[in-house]
Amino acid sequence: MKLIYFQGVVPNFGDELNPYMWSKILPPGFLNEDSSELFLGIGSILHKHGYPSEAIKHVLGSGYAGYGSPPEINDGSWNIVFVRGPRTAATLGLPPEKAIADGAILLRTIDLPEPREQSEVAFMPHYESLNRGFWPEACKLAGIKLIDPTRDLDEIIGQIRGAKLLVTEAMHGAIVADALRTPWVSARPIYSGHHAKWLDWAEALSLDLRQPRLWPSSIAELYTRLTRRGSPESIVGRLNKRAVATPANAILTYAAAKRLQQLAKMDPQLSRDDVIERQTQRAQEAIFSFVSTRTESVARA
Repeated sequence: MKLIYFQGVVPNFGDELNPYMWSKILPPGFLNEDSSELFLGIGSILHKHGYPSEAIKHVLGSGYAGYGSPPEINDGSWNIVFVRGPRTAATLGLPPEKAIADGAILLRTIDLPEPREQSEVAFMPHYESLNRGFWPEACKLAGIKLIDPTRDLDEIIGQIRGAKLLVTEAMHGAIVADALRTPWVSARPIYSGHHAKWLDWAEALSLDLRQPRLWPSSIAELYTRLTRRGSPESIVGRLNKRAVATPANAILTYAAAKRLQQLAKMDPQLSRDDVIERQTQRAQEAIFSFVSTRTESVARA
């Protein structure tokens, strides 16, 4: 059974949680390179195209985010164990009990790195914003620690555990912070295409999500906000790297830094202890049942 997750040009924290976490939860050898069965884990990877029709698709905590058409799950090739949230369940026509949580909630069940680099406030941008904007400079101006979502996972998890507060544009920054009980403030993503998936996850944990806006730190990010389109590298280069853009980018970076300081003073959020405990247990039970069923099936074969 082959693990499937989004793999972009650069590693991204939320997606890279898949090999990191599942290798610690699943039995040795459970995942392999056999693509006749696919294990769909953490991420907004439920879509109509991209998966071979003949392969069995097992869904364990994935979500739908509106990046494309939803999959047609009634063709006999989909086994939905559980999904990220009620919006995904409703889109796919699943019963409400299939909406448990994002798979990353299961980080609560494994040994994790100790807190490191203690900080009062840390900020995690979306990995795309890290490319489009000037967030290291904005964080330095704001006196806030930057958590780079493309770095080593042990490092990132340790930094989240070491922060007293995480301001995050990256959804899995909030998901992991919530799982590990680090208070967080959700900064509304600059690219509007990333908004809906937050509500899917939050509603699974009975969270009334608050998402104050994040100010763009560069002309390229401003372009993304105004056009509601992602900025390809060619546009980022033209907008951010011309000498004529330097003064405007400096102003935007300063404004983004001041906005980070404002966000850091807002009331943080956390799901209730009893809710996250209940959803963690439900996810664990679903995984255990799935593994037991698959193991018995292989043994009979």
